[in-house]
Amino acid sequence: MIAIDWGSTSLRAFRLDESGQVREQRRSTRGVLAAEGRFAETLREQIDAWDDALIVMAGMVGSRQGWFEVPYVDCPAGLGEIASALQRLPADEFAEREIWIVPGLRSRNDAGAYDVMRGEETQICGVLAELASQPQTVCLPGTHSKLATVANGRVERFATAMTGELFELLCSHSVLGRLMQPGEHDADAFAQGVAHAARAGDLLHHLFAVRTLGLFDALRPTQLRPFLSGLLIGHELNDLPADTGTVHLVGASSLLAAYKAALAVRGHAAHGHSELASAHGCYALAKQARLLA
Repeated sequence: MIAIDWGSTSLRAFRLDESGQVREQRRSTRGVLAAEGRFAETLREQIDAWDDALIVMAGMVGSRQGWFEVPYVDCPAGLGEIASALQRLPADEFAEREIWIVPGLRSRNDAGAYDVMRGEETQICGVLAELASQPQTVCLPGTHSKLATVANGRVERFATAMTGELFELLCSHSVLGRLMQPGEHDADAFAQGVAHAARAGDLLHHLFAVRTLGLFDALRPTQLRPFLSGLLIGHELNDLPADTGTVHLVGASSLLAAYKAALAVRGHAAHGHSELASAHGCYALAKQARLLA
C-alpha cells in the first residue's frame, strides 16, 4: 500500500510492504496550500511508477481546504473509532485505485472550546503499540503543537499550542526580530528561555524580555532567536504536571531535539519516536479497517 502524509506545506509519500515496513519514501513541498486545488495531478506526480492499488492519506488533505473533507472524530478515540470513520475518495481520476482519507480528531475542554488535529492522530496511531496502557503524555511538535493524553490505546484529550507559527511571526514581523541576527543554535540561550517561561508572569510580558535582553546586551543578537524558541516551548510545557512521567515525542528529528532539551530543563524524561510514525499509522488503520488483502 501507499501511505500519504499531506499537510498544509509538505507532502510525504511512503511505499509499504505487506508487513507495513517502509520500502521507499518521497518528500515534496507541494502541500495542500501549494497544490492550489490540483490534488489529483499532484498525487500522480508524487507516486509516479508506484502501482499499489491501496492509498491511505492523512493530514490537511482531508480538511475543508483539502481535496475531500472528512468529519472529525470526537475524543476519546483509538484505532477502532478512527478506522471506522475513514472515507473513500470519490475521484474518477483514480478509478484504478482505492483511496481512503483519515479523519481528524476533535477534543473539547472544560470551557467548551475545541481543539482539532489532522495528521497527528495518524502519527499517534503509528506509535500506539509502543505505549503502555496507563495514561501517557504524547507531544507532537510543529507549527501547531499538540500535547495529548493517551490511555488504553485511545487519545483521551489534547491541547494545541501555536508555538511554531508564533515563533515565525515574531521573528519576521515583530519588533522582537529587529535585533536578531542569524547564527548557530545556542543551547545556553535556549535553556535560559525555557527557564524564563517558568517564572511569574504571562507570555505577553515574558516576550518583551527578548527585546530588552538584546537592547542591554544581556544576550548577543545571535542568541535572541534560540532564547525566544526556548521561551515559547517553555510556555507550551508549563501545563505539564511536575510528576509527569516520560513524555513521548513524535515528529521531525530537528524539532524533537529542541523539545528533548526543553523537557530536560524542566526535569522530564523524553522518548523520541520515528518520523515514520505517520506511515505506520496509515498501515495500522488500513489493517483495522480490513482494507488490506
